[in-house]
Amino acid sequence: MTILHVSAVKSWGGGENHIETLCYELKQSNPEIKNIVLCVENTLFHERLNETEIEFQTAPLAYNLDLRFSFKIIALCKNKKVDLIHIHDPSAIALTIIADKFASLPPFIFSKKTSFPIKNKKLTLYKYNYYKIKKYLCVSEETRRVTVESIKVKDKVITVYQGTSITNKSSETDFLLRKKFDIDESKKIVGLIGNHIRAKNLETFIETVNIIVNIKKRTDIIFVQIGSFTDRTEDLIAKVHELKLENFIHFIGYIPKASNFIPQFDALLMTSQSEGIPEVIFESFYHKKPVISTNVGGIPEILQDGINGLLTKKQDSAMLSEKIIHLFNNKELAEKFVTISYEKLITNFTASVMAQKTLKEYKNILNGN
Repeated sequence: MTILHVSAVKSWGGGENHIETLCYELKQSNPEIKNIVLCVENTLFHERLNETEIEFQTAPLAYNLDLRFSFKIIALCKNKKVDLIHIHDPSAIALTIIADKFASLPPFIFSKKTSFPIKNKKLTLYKYNYYKIKKYLCVSEETRRVTVESIKVKDKVITVYQGTSITNKSSETDFLLRKKFDIDESKKIVGLIGNHIRAKNLETFIETVNIIVNIKKRTDIIFVQIGSFTDRTEDLIAKVHELKLENFIHFIGYIPKASNFIPQFDALLMTSQSEGIPEVIFESFYHKKPVISTNVGGIPEILQDGINGLLTKKQDSAMLSEKIIHLFNNKELAEKFVTISYEKLITNFTASVMAQKTLKEYKNILNGN
């Protein structure tokens, strides 16, 4: 079986990490499955794949519907004798459909990784309901609930939780956070990993730190944020300066293998206003670090408030600040949370479980089920 994974994303994030993890796990468990990734040339994903043993090809994507990308899909399907195309983002759906109009391609399977509703527009609905998409793999029940509203054949939409690999974890980093930012051992480090995009809502992150530092006068907690800078970054940094939080918030930018820094955190913070299920939470489960998060997307399906983590509603910086302080004021909470979370991870949310469930769907499609 040969699977072509198509990604038209130009950055590096959880969706691209999902592709890498899936290909890695299938290579380990089922070497008879050949996985080929098609990504956009000269992007962070391209750069990352260069460092792996995953087979990949690249194509230019100068604009949204660049036909060169579609023609590369056709060529790969022909030359590599592709059996199934696994599409990993909305832009890739359109490019693959265009390719199918020029050449009869194998069947498609699509991974829905966010809880954004599908827009009720004619062309968008046509794209998502294209007849060659045989299954929709949603990363959470919430994502499935949102997706099924726009899909005509409801039983095509299923949940396959994203998972994290437990066989290739590392804590190796190019530098130590405490040394780089001169953080005393008596202070706590709260980490937030995510690109500077609207969904991650870093404005709420900054306001949360403002409440902790400037209103509650807690100067013993330092915040480190890792993720690609965007056109939103300038305003975020300006806000940090305006609130005089330069000594408490450190924006690092994009770092390969950012999750390797998690062992240096005392807790992980998520301030997102929209998510599927962030793999960074599973990474924190593995490294036994407590998680404080907003209750968006599929996050409440893996993190229960007061049971194995702390949750608030989105955009509630006041409550987020309360939860962070509550965690560090009650040491036994963190110990309880990480024990339960680790067990949940090993039982339900490993990359191995995800890969085998995904492979089952590949086989179902190719067997006509």
